[in-house]
Amino acid sequence: MSGLQLVVVTGATGAVGRHVVRRLAGTARVRLIVRDADRARALGLTGDGEGGPEVVTADYGDLERLRPAMEGADAVFVVTANPLRPEHDEHIVAAARGGGVRRAVKLSWLAVADPAADDLVARWNRRAEEVLRRSGLDWTVLRMRSPMSNTLAWAATIRAEGVVRAPGGDARTPCVDPRDVADVAVLALTCTGHEGRTYALTGPRPLSPREQAQVLSRVRGTPVTFEELTPEQALANWLRKLPAPVARALAEAAVRRAAGGAEDVEDGVRAVTGRAPGTFETWAADHGDLFR
Repeated sequence: MSGLQLVVVTGATGAVGRHVVRRLAGTARVRLIVRDADRARALGLTGDGEGGPEVVTADYGDLERLRPAMEGADAVFVVTANPLRPEHDEHIVAAARGGGVRRAVKLSWLAVADPAADDLVARWNRRAEEVLRRSGLDWTVLRMRSPMSNTLAWAATIRAEGVVRAPGGDARTPCVDPRDVADVAVLALTCTGHEGRTYALTGPRPLSPREQAQVLSRVRGTPVTFEELTPEQALANWLRKLPAPVARALAEAAVRRAAGGAEDVEDGVRAVTGRAPGTFETWAADHGDLFR
């Protein structure tokens, strides 16, 4: 085990990061940087006994705490989640450089490639990518479309009422299975040949929220109806849960999707893994119990 690469995983409890951790088991030594160690344990990420992932509790805003977490590592999976804290990416990259890390794989968003996307989240991701490219590390950027797991936000109302409430009911996007993104990430983290590459990762075909609700209805075996929220209602919902600048950025992104700005299918998953990306139907069937 000691001869294996050591990979540091940030965002380890997130939709993609948790699958990266599981896929690295047995192929690399893993060190998780998490804010909440109890959450990592609850997700079964820490393992039991010798050989399980090492867990470091740290906030990405604390550069001094991050520095020792990178010591001796070969690669780092870079995931940040707060567009109001752009220094988080800077701190992770600086700590990686100081710790002797050679390779960094950054999880970003495909909206970065859209010249019309100028909201807070798009600008934040562009800046984070640039931080990585200027770092001197062997970098790889993974630009993902919306993950299929975003539909878990509907699970409570589906279970209670058989209803999905969302904006842009007919706005189609080729959402991607987080497990496919994790497969690409693991290959980029542990294999050569991905240095200086940017991969666009989507699912195999665009689906609208209304169509996703129909898939979930078939998975449940009982009807799921779709109720479209107006842009104003959607923004009000986001404002109740998120800082205002982030809520407005999501509203701007929703407008772009409604105009067809996120429909294109990309071939990044196949290019890296050699296989087609998974469908929403498969993802929904695998997670059906969460909607029943």
